[in-house]
Amino acid sequence: MTEKHEKTYDLVVIGGGPAGLAAAISAKREGIKDVLVIERYAYLGGILNQCIHNGFGLKKFALDLTGPEYAQRYIHSFLALGIDCLLDTCVLHMTPSKKMLVTSSAAGLQWLSARSVVFAMGCRERTRGNLNIPGDRPAGVLTAGTAQRLMNIEGLMVGKKIVILGSGDIGLIMARRCTLEGADVQAVVEILPHPSGLNRNVQQCLADYRIPLYLSHTVICIKGRRRVEKVITARVDKKLQKVKGTEKEMACDTLLLSVGLIPECELVLEAGVKICPQTGGPFVDEMFQTSRNGFFACGNVVQVYDLVDSVSESGHLAGKAAARYVRGLVPAAAGKVPLKTSPPINSVVPQFFGGRSIDEGANTWCLRVQKPLKEPVFWLKNQKGVLGRIPKPYAVPSEMVFINVSKYKQQILESDTVTIQAGERT
Repeated sequence: MTEKHEKTYDLVVIGGGPAGLAAAISAKREGIKDVLVIERYAYLGGILNQCIHNGFGLKKFALDLTGPEYAQRYIHSFLALGIDCLLDTCVLHMTPSKKMLVTSSAAGLQWLSARSVVFAMGCRERTRGNLNIPGDRPAGVLTAGTAQRLMNIEGLMVGKKIVILGSGDIGLIMARRCTLEGADVQAVVEILPHPSGLNRNVQQCLADYRIPLYLSHTVICIKGRRRVEKVITARVDKKLQKVKGTEKEMACDTLLLSVGLIPECELVLEAGVKICPQTGGPFVDEMFQTSRNGFFACGNVVQVYDLVDSVSESGHLAGKAAARYVRGLVPAAAGKVPLKTSPPINSVVPQFFGGRSIDEGANTWCLRVQKPLKEPVFWLKNQKGVLGRIPKPYAVPSEMVFINVSKYKQQILESDTVTIQAGERT
């Protein structure tokens, strides 16, 4: 199909998970009539459909919901608003002029264009190929998310004797899930000296089921002919290098990998949007607009969030801002102030602040620390000195730290650059 037959929308949201649904609903409620959501699966809800455990919606709805229950609340609102949707459809290419080539089994190839685009594609799991684990190439090596889908959607058991590499939240949850289905989970092995997942998941998924957690350990080799037969683990030092003499064999038939998530940024890059090396997602301002006008991003494509409630909030802000962009109601920024971090802070979102606070949530910044901090203090500094001092009860790498900068807004806008620093109270 040629570009001259393309259809133009006011707003196209790419991704029908929690971020994309929130963005589309928010934009529609802002008065944008011509909104389209493109989802590659045959149903809305994204990854939430396979997350049958509870713990969702505690902040957003003050309810303890399963993933499908949380998603269904947004799907109901989405359908009630009559928002257009293309399911079982993939976006193959995206141009900087907001033209996109999409494909589906029903309609084949077609070109679409938009006045505004919201990226909400989420993230993908790191695989064995990303880790370069040496050893044999047997069956039985899966990412934790793939195992979750096989068990919760397809009804298939992934193994009987399982080792999990990485203590990310999906891996912790799958340790419990596999145990409940009768598998023998040998251990969760984590290369870092602290868990990568939420503390509540460490307690509820490992400690409650007496599943061992080996910190500062990793898998150094996989053994097996047709199927995994065992893995070899070892302790690592502060530089994450193997400590000789600490090797240990663990018999198993399955190795699950829960070793981090990567934002899905292929389309973001095609659009000419700049990527932040710390988060792996696009640079955004407080409205979740990227480095290119009219392109917005939200959810796990911006950074990997720990709670779906935060994912939905970012979608709400991005959809609201995109709608106002289409209508020409977004005030111009006098100049976006770059936001920087220094250790032990790893990243901040947004990375630029223009003070265009269309929503109180736009005055909240998300930080991720590199190591646990007891009673931390976060300082905002510019070229003149300290702008603000924000204490928190604690900070750990697995949980985002949120700071509200409303009372420092004017001082931030008068800065050349704002740097966020952290330290422990003494």
